[in-house]
Parts: sequence; structure tokens; C-alpha cells
Amino acid sequence: MYDRVMRAVNASAGYAADDAGNGVAYVRMSLKEGAPRVLRVAFRVQRQPALSGREVGYAALTAVCAAVRRRGLDFVRFAVDDAALVADLQRPDNVPPPLAMPYVRLGCALNQFRRYEIAALPASDADLTARARSEAAMHVAA
Repeated sequence: MYDRVMRAVNASAGYAADDAGNGVAYVRMSLKEGAPRVLRVAFRVQRQPALSGREVGYAALTAVCAAVRRRGLDFVRFAVDDAALVADLQRPDNVPPPLAMPYVRLGCALNQFRRYEIAALPASDADLTARARSEAAMHVAA
């Protein structure tokens, strides 16, 4: 048996989607070694106006999980600019029924990591959300 080295990363994510469900997430990954890297992750989401955009966070973070896992990382501390998503993941009894399946999909994606944490996005990473919103708005205008 061997001891596998746990690779850890802080991943701050900002995301947005247009009304048609075309979304983009920008993720700043900070590994212990090397400079931070910013990834662009495209995703699709079925928009549900009654959810006031809550469905976007689930789809975005699910796509971000897949991108991070493809890089072989085991422990991730996600930071997102979505207090409702953070609250849902900490207290799943507050998840509205229309988000039940997105919640399960996101849970499966998160559980592929050996360990993960979810936190609020620090103000220093607000540029990620602004960048995603700008790109989503440009897509609508195009």
C-alpha cells in the first residue's frame, strides 16, 4: 500500500448565465506551488425564473468541480459569490424542491473529492464574478 499525496487548491469561482442558459465560470486556482491560474469553464443551465437565479450556482459549481477534478486535485476549498448556495450546502433542508436534482448532481460532483469546503467569495476575488457577468451580457448582445 502507498500513501498518496493529497493535492490541495483554493478555488475562487465567479459565474453568470444569460436567460437562454449559456453560462461561464471563472475560477482562480491557487496551489501551494506556482502562481494562481484562472480557468474559464463554460456550462449550460435550464433557467427557471421562479428560482431567481439560484439554479445558476448549482450548474456552475458542478461544472467547476469537473474541471478541477480533471487536474487531479484531491482537496478543494471553493469560494463562491452566492450566499444562498453556501447556505444550501450547509443546511440542505432549505433547498427548494425544484433544486433537488441539481443539488444531488452537485453533491455527487463534490463527493468525488477526498475533501472539500465551501465558503463565501472574498472581496479580493469579486473580479471573477464581474468578468463572468460581463461575458454573459456580451453573449446576449451578440
